[in-house]
Amino acid sequence: MYIVIMGGGRVGLNLASSLVAGGHDVTLIENDSKLCNNAASGLDALVICGNGTDIKTLEEANIGDADVFVAATGHDEANLLSCILVKDYNIKKIIARVSNPDHEDAFKKVGIDDVISPELTAASYLEKLIIRPKIADLIIIGKGNAELLEIQVENKHIIGKRIMDVSPTDDFIIAALYKNGEITIPKKDDILNKGNRISVLVKINAVKKTTKLFTA
Repeated sequence: MYIVIMGGGRVGLNLASSLVAGGHDVTLIENDSKLCNNAASGLDALVICGNGTDIKTLEEANIGDADVFVAATGHDEANLLSCILVKDYNIKKIIARVSNPDHEDAFKKVGIDDVISPELTAASYLEKLIIRPKIADLIIIGKGNAELLEIQVENKHIIGKRIMDVSPTDDFIIAALYKNGEITIPKKDDILNKGNRISVLVKINAVKKTTKLFTA
């Protein structure tokens, strides 16, 4: 499957990384030079430094060959415009992130397949929406109050601790632990090792703090 993603911020970059790891062909478009360079250095995919609302940039990304287009920037106007432009290329699925709920109707009126509000922008949700759409709704809890994040454990202060010593808290709970490529429900005495991937259900207002706890 070939996926074009516009937006190299946290959402777009994490989504691109997950899709590449799953063996999919990905092109990432990012207008900001700093974010573009960061993505290019860490992502095993084509990264285009350009404006995703420009036809030439979209065609440089071979948009006509794309199975899925995801507009994942934090700018509703840019996301809407890019989705309108790519509709001419008969892409199977077009997904747009919308930051302002008041804009959601405008996105739906132009026929965008899926409009994703901020509480649904975890990369793991978007990946499932692309690869396994029937499962995607199962990972959103709280109707906007929580987000499911996939995080790699790197913080030396967390490494070696038991799940029960870290989670649950008032802000988050460790919902899943990946072992040998398989997802498991964590036991309270499971140890968090360096490089472990975990799924964390976290309140929206604690996303940055929780991510820093495990990765800083």
